[in-house]
Amino acid sequence: MLKVSLKGALTGCLMLATAASLPLGQAMARDLTIQVWAGGSNVADAYRVDAITMAADILERESAIRGEELNITVETKYDFDGWGGFKQAVTLAAEANNAPHIVVTGHEDIAPWSQSGLIRPIEDYVDFDSWPLSDLFENLIEISSFEGVIYGVPQDAESRPFFGWIPHLKAIGYSDADIRDMPGKVQRGEYTLEDVLNDAKKIQDAGLVEAGYGWYPRVSKGGDYWQFYLSYGGEMLDSSSGKLVFDKAAMQKVYEFFAKAVEMGVTRKNHIGTPWDQWYSEVASGKAGLWHGGTWHYARYTGKEGLQDFFGSVMFSLIPAGDSNGNANTITHPLVYLVTNRGSDDDAAVAAQLIAIASEPRINTLHAIKSAHLGIAKSQQSVPLYANDRWASEATVRLLPYASAQPNHTGFSPYFDAMWKGLEASWTGQKSPAQAIADVESELKAQLGGDILIR
Repeated sequence: MLKVSLKGALTGCLMLATAASLPLGQAMARDLTIQVWAGGSNVADAYRVDAITMAADILERESAIRGEELNITVETKYDFDGWGGFKQAVTLAAEANNAPHIVVTGHEDIAPWSQSGLIRPIEDYVDFDSWPLSDLFENLIEISSFEGVIYGVPQDAESRPFFGWIPHLKAIGYSDADIRDMPGKVQRGEYTLEDVLNDAKKIQDAGLVEAGYGWYPRVSKGGDYWQFYLSYGGEMLDSSSGKLVFDKAAMQKVYEFFAKAVEMGVTRKNHIGTPWDQWYSEVASGKAGLWHGGTWHYARYTGKEGLQDFFGSVMFSLIPAGDSNGNANTITHPLVYLVTNRGSDDDAAVAAQLIAIASEPRINTLHAIKSAHLGIAKSQQSVPLYANDRWASEATVRLLPYASAQPNHTGFSPYFDAMWKGLEASWTGQKSPAQAIADVESELKAQLGGDILIR
């Protein structure tokens, strides 16, 4: 655990309330400790917590200029035993009424933690119509909300692109101009998932990759797979009722797409469960033709995997549409800053103000570039460190404005479990796509009842 002691002053809203009771000229002083824990993080992600330390320094200096004194001690921790260790630590701390003041976690925790009372609506303490929060991407604010209430502030963003190995695309007939235009064709719906399978087959037939490597998807359960549901026009949440949605026709097309990939021989039947290290090595070295992954993979490809010329080797775009019912899309899984129920309202107000300062473009850019994530604010594209990073700037423009997310709904986890079981069963041939859909429907009715609309 890192502990940093800082000196400064209190936010104006807190100070004005206290100032009225003090004799003229008497300086106010307050000592405050703020704990911040971040999940899913390592050294590369340290700015998730270090930004709060930087924000505390700024807040103190601003307050000192107003003649106020505030001493903030920021205690940070991010070295948990994976996401499971982080969630367990937060749960145990909350049960002991000793949760950290600020947590950095996935947006999917907003629904259960707000309903349990663990977190407070951050909109009660900061103004989203004022800078820097007014500069945040609107879709990220929506993802940070639950039932119309803003609970969190996005800490970072990412997207899950479709990738293609450029030398293989050229070998099957694409020109440089074709490849440059491919992201636009995907966005316009002129290049679809059917084209993905056809090109994967051409790449294999040309002997450029081994059988089963033409279309090389993610190797484990992940939110990426909901993108294909959106590609066929599926909806995850009904905005009017707030209920989950299971579109049987759209989901069956997803199952059929992956079953067809296996049938065509461009994806292995036993692909799920491939070691991640093997997968990274293969996609970053041209052993796979087409694949999908995350924007954060760029750091792995160009770092550990040693890919020297990323932009000359890899095309990236939105996930293609499946048919005319759907659209090209991407899913983001932003981590969010949340204020817990720890301490007083005054403590929460300071914690929220620190989060707002940490969200300023230059501070957030430090995290985005160091960790190969995308920014959270529109103006970050004008910050030199961000603008001069080709991957961050191009991925932001090409992907982030079109990103949606898994819904903040307490029933989504069992929905995801059922969806994944059906996908695996149809992928491996244990069930036909139609039978898998029927079984998923039965399971969702039993598990979620009236919380899900089945269409």
